[in-house]
Amino acid sequence: MKVKVISVLDDNYMYLIIEEETKEAFAVDASVAKKLIEIVRKEGANLKAVLTTHHHLDHCRGNPDLTQRFPDLHIYGADDRIGGLTHKLVHNQELKFGGINVRCLFTPCHTSGHMSFFVWEDGCADAPALFSGDTLFVGGCGRFFEGTAEQMYKNLTETLGTLPSDTKIFCGHEYTVRNLKFALKVEPDNERVKEKLAWAKARDEDDIPTVPSSLEEEFHYNPFMRLKEEAVQKFTGKMDPVEVMRVLRKEKDNFKKKEQLPIPAILAFQLSLLSESRPAKK
Repeated sequence: MKVKVISVLDDNYMYLIIEEETKEAFAVDASVAKKLIEIVRKEGANLKAVLTTHHHLDHCRGNPDLTQRFPDLHIYGADDRIGGLTHKLVHNQELKFGGINVRCLFTPCHTSGHMSFFVWEDGCADAPALFSGDTLFVGGCGRFFEGTAEQMYKNLTETLGTLPSDTKIFCGHEYTVRNLKFALKVEPDNERVKEKLAWAKARDEDDIPTVPSSLEEEFHYNPFMRLKEEAVQKFTGKMDPVEVMRVLRKEKDNFKKKEQLPIPAILAFQLSLLSESRPAKK
């Protein structure tokens, strides 16, 4: 199968998955209909369905336009809030598109109706793929907008963490550099984090996606999948893995806020202080 990584909006990814023999295809998280249609035409693909991980508009706002363009299109998801939804999914439900199989994995927390998609092709030696939306990122995990640390712990350790180790991870956003900066704060002596961060920065400078990673790699540098590691527990001051998860996410939220301080406003404020401290001209 062929996976087209499509960069959209500020830092989102949507995906087009194509069975190369039949050209049957489905998309994941169709946030920008026009761009998806352009890629479908360019690939000569037959778009059969859209799989939507969750209801946030940056993952599903293209669905209604696509159903108008393709009247027989199926829109799959696990949340009634998803725009254009035609088929509601349940955990472990399986779909098939030609020789491509999809297992739907319910991963609530970022939203209460979040679904991830495990994908593999019949008779293909290539590694399977996971389209994890805003649950699992390269080096991180999604915010707990509608869920709990207990849910994310289950998502990452049981539901997704037990998939084949070579599974390729295709996530919903390009957050890799900022995630790994936080991972380095958690584990400053982790050489795998340092290596991956340097690699990700180089990709970012060249505007090249950092997806996919692999599940095996995530266990080496993603702190949210390293809850039992001594350094991660020391950073959080907790030993129970759910509590480690809870504190990690809180620290990551604070870390993100610090990274996103409005620098121009701060500079303006500092300049105003300087001007006030200068003696008035006579």
